[in-house]
Parts: sequence; C-alpha cells; structure tokens
Amino acid sequence: MGSSGSDLGYNASQLLDANLDAGRGDRTAVVTPDETVTYAELGRRVARAGHLLNALGVHPEQRVLLVLDDTPAFIVLFLAAMRIGAVPVNVNPLDKPENLAHYVTDTAAVTCFCEPHLEDTLRSSGMDRLFTREDLPTQVAGMPEELDPWPTHRDDAAFWLYSSGSTGLPKGVVHLHHDIRATCDTYAHHILEISEDDVCYSTTKLFHAYGLGNALSFPLSVGGTTVLVPGRATPGSALETVGRFRPTLFFSVPALYRAMLAEPPGDLGSVRLCVSAAEALPTSTAERWQARYGVEIADGIGSTEMLHIYCSNRPGATVAGTSGTPVPGYELKINEDGELFVRGDSCAAYYWRQHEKTKRSMQGEWFATGDRYRVTPEGNYAYEGRVDDMFKVGGLWISPADMEDCLMGHAAVAEAAVVGVTVDDLSRVQAFVIVAPGATAGDELADELREWCKSRLRRYEYPHIVAFVDDFPRTVTGKVQRFKLRELALAAGNVSVAD
Repeated sequence: MGSSGSDLGYNASQLLDANLDAGRGDRTAVVTPDETVTYAELGRRVARAGHLLNALGVHPEQRVLLVLDDTPAFIVLFLAAMRIGAVPVNVNPLDKPENLAHYVTDTAAVTCFCEPHLEDTLRSSGMDRLFTREDLPTQVAGMPEELDPWPTHRDDAAFWLYSSGSTGLPKGVVHLHHDIRATCDTYAHHILEISEDDVCYSTTKLFHAYGLGNALSFPLSVGGTTVLVPGRATPGSALETVGRFRPTLFFSVPALYRAMLAEPPGDLGSVRLCVSAAEALPTSTAERWQARYGVEIADGIGSTEMLHIYCSNRPGATVAGTSGTPVPGYELKINEDGELFVRGDSCAAYYWRQHEKTKRSMQGEWFATGDRYRVTPEGNYAYEGRVDDMFKVGGLWISPADMEDCLMGHAAVAEAAVVGVTVDDLSRVQAFVIVAPGATAGDELADELREWCKSRLRRYEYPHIVAFVDDFPRTVTGKVQRFKLRELALAAGNVSVAD
C-alpha cells in the first residue's frame, strides 16, 4: 500500500472505535476473574486515560513505559497512549531488575505505569514519573469520557516491544500504526477466521507479541471477547481458566501444552481451535493433545519483529511436525544456508538504536528470521532449529529440532533439548532430558534413547551424551534457551561447545 494523504488520521487505537460505531457497546470486551468490561466502558476508560496522559504533559512520539500484568488496565493504557500519538512500550513485569533499568534508560520514557510491587525497583532505576496500576482509577477520576484520536500517520511509530536474543540486553522493536491491522487482516482473518462470537484466552502475556495479538488485537478487531488472568499461567490454572471462561480460541506454547497433558483432563468443550507458537510443537504433543481432547493444535511460526504468526497450519488440515504454509499476505523464501526470510506488511520498522542489527536483519522488504527451515515434498515448512543452533557431526549437519521431536516421542521423555559439543576434539551431540512421571533416569534409559533415535533418524543423529535434568533454562514464554544449555555443558568440564 502506497502512502497518501488519506494515511493521515490512521491511528491503531481506532480498532476500538470500529466496535462502538458498529453498535457493539453493550458487548463484553474483556472478562477477568474480578470484572466484566463492555466495549462502551472500555471506550470511556481509554478516553479518561488519554486525557490523563495529556494532563501529564505527554506529547506525541514520547514513550510511555508499561510494566503491567494482564488486566484491563494494560489494554486501556496501551490504547490510550497510541490515541494521543504517544508510543506505549510493553515490557515483562517479571523481568530481571537489570533489564527493567535498561528499559527505563533505553526508552527515555516520560512516564511509567507498573504493577504495585515494582514501584521501588523502577524508581531506583531512575523512573521519576511513575504510577502503579492501583493509582489509575484515582488519577482518571473526573476526566472526560470522550477523546478524539491524534491524527497519526499509518507509518508513525505506534508501540514498541522488546526482543531478547542470546546475547546482550533486550532490543527495542519499533512497530507502526498499520502493523496491528496487518496481522488482523492476515492471520486472524484467514487462519483463525475470527468473529464477534469468539472468546480468546492466551496463556502468553500481553507484553509479548504473540499474546498482544491473541488477547488484544484479534478479539478487538471483530468485537469479540478476551479473557485476562493475571499471574503466571500453570498447567492446572490454564485448564481451570478454560473450563471457567469457556473460550473458543485457546493460545499457548509447546512447553505448556505438554505440561497440561500431565494434568488430569480438563473441559475443553468450548474450544474450537488451539494455537501454538514461540517454538516448534513436537509431533508427540500434537498427537496426544488431539487424541485426548479431539481439538487440533494449529502450530505456526512468528516473531516479535513480524508481530505475529506468518506461517501456519490450517484448521482441519494440520500437519504435525511442520509450521504449515505461508499465511496469506506473507511471502517466504529460504536462502542457500537454509535460513528463512519473510516479507509482509506487519514487519517492524527498525530496532531502536541498533542500526547495524537493523541492516543485518531487515534487508529491503525481507526480514531474516534466524530460523533454519526446509520445505517438505507436500509444500509445508519444517523447522530445523535456529541458524545459530545448527551444528555438524562428522561433517554432516544436525537438526536439533528433528532429534528433540524424536526423543519426545519416547514414553519416558517429558521434554528434550539437544546441543552440539566437542569431546576429545570430536563433534558430538548432547541431549538434556526431563524424564516423564514414573520413568527412571540413568544409563539404561540413556542407552535406550540412543537406540530409539538410531532406528528413527539418520544413523549419526543420536545423543552421544545424555544429561538428565529437572528443568531447562527458559524464556518467559517457556521457550528453551539453548545457549544456556551450552553453557551448562561447558560447566560440566569434559566438553566444549561445538562450532
């Protein structure tokens, strides 16, 4: 879409206005364990919060730091900041103090809204103008209940997310006002086929790109309902929430899906589709979930930079062990090294104060994902691992994803993660394994797992070293941090990390 004069006045907060204009004011927009918020009430809260930000002297393009859990206040402040032309920056309220300090400095935010327990931490990090979530009702009392959106351009900065890589501090990812609508018109429309009758529940939080689409952009784009539950989702609490609030669309991540299978069966009778992202969904998890609940999991691949899923399985035609095919509106290509590139209108504009990284990753219209993929004969995209995670044994490439999927097909394995190591100058494979309930870790199981892989993969694709662990180092979404596993292998003293 080319730029034109009509692109002025394009404000992402108008996602909410469309519902009010369509007469959906009495419909439920947000439901939580403590309250129900209609679209009309959400509109009033956003207007009051926008007037508060104006009264605080927040100007267009200035950053507003949001360090909030999943409550209506997050949605209100996110939309309100964009509505006045400011730029909300969503960050993890469970992040480390040093990262929170980095966000304060890096964003140069002029004000911040946070969870009450974080007030002292953020003040000590230099955030002077600070309000807690509990302050908000008092601060907005008496503010007007209508507020016209600032006439932003579709290509103005709308909000930031932070992406944490394997090295260095998290990096600010700058998204534009049209990016949200792009994901709604592509993934939400073509894959979810979302409608105003849908109720969405996401275990991944709103500060994360995946959760922002699942629990804010997508339901608001059609007048649907979002279920917000503060606190970290556990296998038991996630199943309990599904049973209580009866969502039709359930979004989670592979680690949590697998953990939920270890729980007593829940009531998923309301759910028409489950969605998985953040990392590849193991075949065994997908098959066991569908066998238990009769509901398929549509696995896909997305990123903070692309805002949501751009390659996905289709409901009714999922292919376990793959990420499906490109979402309409996106194009994919794989270079000679096997790295996946994507282009589509939801791509971020740049990394904040990271010019060199922006040039490396955002190459013209294409974004270099850092993921290694292959295309199956049937045309599906199959994940092979991060480019940085690939390694060779005997001169032959090893796909950690293939080996992990195979290992997790064994009844004694709850989860597995594979890294390359060097032993006596030879490249070897080390598997970190969490055993399933009732299974016994030890040399006998390690030998059994080696034979299991040899009989199902290429003969060199088996773990020379098996380390049994209680858990893996993970990101906030449950994604395994393999670089930290490599550090653990190094710390063991008898190996070095393979090239």
